[in-house]
Amino acid sequence: MTSKERMLIALDRGRPDRLPVTIHQWQPYHLNKYMNGVSDIEANRICGLDASINFFEAEEPESSDWRISATTERKGKERDTHYTIETPEGTLTASEGSNAMTTWVTDHLIKKDEDITLLQKYRPIPKLKREHAVQVYDELGDGGILRTFVYGKQGGCWQDACELYGVENLIMATFDKPDWVKEFLCILLKQKLTYIDENLKGLPFDLIETGGGAASNTVISPAIHEEFCLPFDRIMHDALHSLGYKVVYHTCGGMTKILDCILANHCDVSETLSPAGVGGDIFRDSDARLICNKLHPHLALIGGMDQFNILEKGTPIQIEEEVGRLFTLFGKDGGYILSASDHFFEVPPENLKVFANAAGNYVY
Repeated sequence: MTSKERMLIALDRGRPDRLPVTIHQWQPYHLNKYMNGVSDIEANRICGLDASINFFEAEEPESSDWRISATTERKGKERDTHYTIETPEGTLTASEGSNAMTTWVTDHLIKKDEDITLLQKYRPIPKLKREHAVQVYDELGDGGILRTFVYGKQGGCWQDACELYGVENLIMATFDKPDWVKEFLCILLKQKLTYIDENLKGLPFDLIETGGGAASNTVISPAIHEEFCLPFDRIMHDALHSLGYKVVYHTCGGMTKILDCILANHCDVSETLSPAGVGGDIFRDSDARLICNKLHPHLALIGGMDQFNILEKGTPIQIEEEVGRLFTLFGKDGGYILSASDHFFEVPPENLKVFANAAGNYVY
């Protein structure tokens, strides 16, 4: 059975020949430092993993109503990039910090309530590089699955709004001005639906990622999730289903208190099954069984592996034992792809090979 067949069967909640095993996105930092700069597809081959390749290359069309300029200043090994966006009715500004590993927001784009109107009226919808997506799919071949995510700072509307306005600001706004929050989310939803309609039709993606950690129950309450995430998630997932795509809902962080919402949002797959060591709320095996018993009859599952304390720092025996434990908790009935719960940066390639080899011992 090929890696692609194995993973597609698992996504259909079936039993492949053995436990599929992958990671959640290769980071350029890791590929350059540990993998001699090879591509993400080749890195999976080297380590013996079933590939889960994320493709998102898009360009914003030029617009006289949305003119972006940027300046960058270096601060040692970090750099700050400041953006200015000119529109016919006002100016927006934002800033990001970055280093060799990642990028983070330091100044949010939306500062005043009326700023969302500029976003609604003038922000152009990016154009996905469709031909390149097909090329990557062909290059990947039987090596695994091809994923993408929905346009925005994050896939989910709530999570996207957190990046644009600030998570603490948005949480407070759900109490102080809930109607404005919903108006904001509706603007983002409409733009995401337009992006889906204009860009995704007919492309060979095996899985579309939505969600994001800002909607996990270690960030917001289940009540906020139900009111400000669930309705928008469901509409977007239904739009993706109308084009024939499977949807994976990404909740890096706590998820044990929002399982009913995950079931109700019409996704097909739930990830990341994050243990406490990487910021999730799976503290014990009973938490994992709760998730599995609730979700697994209806959804496929992806994730579970602690990428820092086990994959990066663990011994081969610890990695092998954790693979067995996760198979028992999540995968013994099929419908499960074992994966690092989220990004990593310093995992030795030798540990990834142990990870892959260990999964091969668990057959159906």
